[in-house]
Amino acid sequence: MKKIVIFATLLFATLSAGAQEKPWSLQDCIEYALAHNLKVQQSALTVQQREIDLSTARANILPGVSASASENLSFGRGLTADNTYANTNTTNTGFSLGADMTLFRGLRNKNNIELSKLNLKVASEDLETVRDDIRVAVAQAYVQILYKLELLDVALRQVEIDSMQVVRLSEMRDNGKASAADVAQQQATLAQSRLTAVQADHSLQLAELDLVQLLEIPSPDGFSIEVPVFLEPELPWGTPDEIFDEAVNCKPAIQAQETRVDYAERNIALAKGGYLPTLSLSGGLGTNYYSNSGSTSAKFLDQLANNFSQYVGLSLSIPIFSRMSNRNQVRSAKISYQSQQLQLDQTKKQLYKEIQQTWYNAIAAYRKYESSREAERAAEESFLLVQAKYENGKASITEFNESKNQYLKAVSDLAQARCEALYQNGLIDFYRGNPIELY
Repeated sequence: MKKIVIFATLLFATLSAGAQEKPWSLQDCIEYALAHNLKVQQSALTVQQREIDLSTARANILPGVSASASENLSFGRGLTADNTYANTNTTNTGFSLGADMTLFRGLRNKNNIELSKLNLKVASEDLETVRDDIRVAVAQAYVQILYKLELLDVALRQVEIDSMQVVRLSEMRDNGKASAADVAQQQATLAQSRLTAVQADHSLQLAELDLVQLLEIPSPDGFSIEVPVFLEPELPWGTPDEIFDEAVNCKPAIQAQETRVDYAERNIALAKGGYLPTLSLSGGLGTNYYSNSGSTSAKFLDQLANNFSQYVGLSLSIPIFSRMSNRNQVRSAKISYQSQQLQLDQTKKQLYKEIQQTWYNAIAAYRKYESSREAERAAEESFLLVQAKYENGKASITEFNESKNQYLKAVSDLAQARCEALYQNGLIDFYRGNPIELY
């Protein structure tokens, strides 16, 4: 009896270790994961990079301005103004300010801006796709913990029942109404039940660790989840086709592929811009100062004023033959467009396949839940009858244990079926664009 109390105390301490902090609800876990998961953070950085790319593309339509200054010194023999050679030192100082601007470039600047916008949109939709994947993964890990909690509860109930039977048989043995073999057999059963409870507790800890790692929490110490008030699972409403029609309009994975098709189409227009001419405008200011050690030079400021000059110019470049480069770029862009259309179709088919599987899984899970509920009720009634017969000496300990094991297995099967049905229904709602909920 003392060993039983010690075991129960240790097991209770293990279960209570996670109760040091407020239990996490499913939404708490999802929100924390979205804020801390590394994959989400990496995708968010990609969005920021695409924003910078868009800013760069927009800035390319602005004029470029640059300034320069130079200072050149020459030593040794050189030709003088008298057409003779002499050892002289010369100094040449120059200043310039220039600007250039592309007036027309085959609409490539405009198309590059549109492509950058589409790239940013794709990155944002990819980010939301990653967030959706995290939501599903967190919900799945959460359901696993709920199921493991149910299994641990069943295991502890089994330990409790077996412990009571050990005490009862020990008293009967002392009164000469049971044999030592009966007590030993029940003690072996209790030992097996304790082992099952320990394994169930370990399995629960691993399930909690999986969720904690998904949340990027350093340690599972003090972590526990909130057990929701479950409603009875229901049959999913709607058909796979109806669910798919809703999912196509809201799932970011589909929207990202549609945007990639738009990107590929715009890229064709960009490639066709290679056939068009480029017109550029440029202008600038400049001046310089020159001195020669062998002659008298004008003053620095006077030379800068006298040598001041301005210029403005237009440059037109017309492509005539580019070694088939422009033609092949257009052809490649068209092939990429067709490839993206096929990828969009493939993504839609994959989504429809997932919805079909989820829908049929939800139907099967509900039917399994209904059957498990009936099996659990029947097993409970059978166990109560065998227990009453056993307590009145009309059933053996073997019959009692068999009935008990059947009942506890039915309870375990019912817990699994309920969790699975609620999870599959939650997935169907998620495909419709709603948050994942298990109740």
